[in-house]
Amino acid sequence: MDRTDKRILNILQRNGRITNSKLAGEIGISPPAMLERVKRLEKSGMIRQYAALIDREKAGFSLLAIIIISVSLNEIKSLEDVKDKLIILDEVQECYQLTGDVDFLLKVAVRDMSNYTTFINAKLTGIPGIQNIRTSFVLETVKSSTVLQLDED
Repeated sequence: MDRTDKRILNILQRNGRITNSKLAGEIGISPPAMLERVKRLEKSGMIRQYAALIDREKAGFSLLAIIIISVSLNEIKSLEDVKDKLIILDEVQECYQLTGDVDFLLKVAVRDMSNYTTFINAKLTGIPGIQNIRTSFVLETVKSSTVLQLDED
C-alpha cells in the first residue's frame, strides 16, 4: 500500500459516497486508474464494506450500555460457544474479547430501560457460562469515530 492508497482510504473513510471522478480529481490521477486502485483495495480486504452510519438516537435507540461479562470456564465447553451466542444478538453493536479480569466487553443499543431489562433477562443471562454481568450506561458520547487516520508519508 503506497501513499496514494492511503490518501484514497483517508478520503473514503470520511465520504464513502464520493464519486470516482471526484476522488480521482482530489488525488490527481485519472478516473480509470482510481477505479482500479479502489477495486484492488476492496479485493485485498483493506476496504471491508461501505455503510450508512445512522444516528442511533434519531432511530429510537436512546439507551446505550457498555456491558462487561465474565464467564465461568467450568460451566462452558468453550469460549467459542459464548462468542457464537453473543454475536447473534441484535442489540449488540460491538463485542470484544478481553484479557485480564473480564472476558467480554459489549456495546449494546436498546430503545429504553424496558428493552434493556428484556435483553438482560431473556437473552444475556440465558447464555450458559456467563457468571457476572456489569453494566454502565452512556451519559454522553464525547467522541465516536470510524476513521483510522492513515499516515500518508
